[in-house]
Amino acid sequence: MKHIDKDLADLRREYLIKPLRRSDLDEDPLSQFDTWFNDALTAEAMDANAMMVATVDSSGQPTARTVLLKSYNRDGFVFYTNLESRKALDIAGNRRVALLFYWHELHRQVRINGIATRTPADVDERYFRRRPRDSQLSAWASPQSRTLGSRTDLEAAVAECTDRFADSDIALPTFWGGYCISPHLIEFWQGRENRLHDRFQFTLTEAESWQIERLGP
Repeated sequence: MKHIDKDLADLRREYLIKPLRRSDLDEDPLSQFDTWFNDALTAEAMDANAMMVATVDSSGQPTARTVLLKSYNRDGFVFYTNLESRKALDIAGNRRVALLFYWHELHRQVRINGIATRTPADVDERYFRRRPRDSQLSAWASPQSRTLGSRTDLEAAVAECTDRFADSDIALPTFWGGYCISPHLIEFWQGRENRLHDRFQFTLTEAESWQIERLGP
């Protein structure tokens, strides 16, 4: 067995960029997110809509994976997936979900805690129709999170689906759809020099207003 013992203590760099001040923040965290997301697009951040989604299974084991944010609005943050996948099974048992965006070009992170709910069928249908045809076929062919015998088996499933829908539109799979994560906590993190980062946390109160606090780095 190969010996592995890698010391990364000296692997570091400084975050030298403008500060995040309390006066810079919008009182509404969703508006603040919209500003930062647009900044990430302007900076041409790679996969600006990529976000980590963390769920917890019935044994208490957390699992994290990267998905793509496909829309956001006053209700929350929306992504789509196979409804028989590991993340969907976790959500079925525990709707508490954490999201994380990291835009390294801007030295920024956004951390979100919220509750997952299924998106309406018409929303799923509308988004599915906008996907490229090959992506629609992949949604049908992939047994997401389940064991595959080989890559050949997956390619055979794609071929079968291609033949099945050769002369028709591709139907929305009954096992595929979206989740909207409604936030109750949103943290904005701006990297700063000497690890003295700027962090502001918005917490939703019982009065449905947002409390803003600066956190230690």
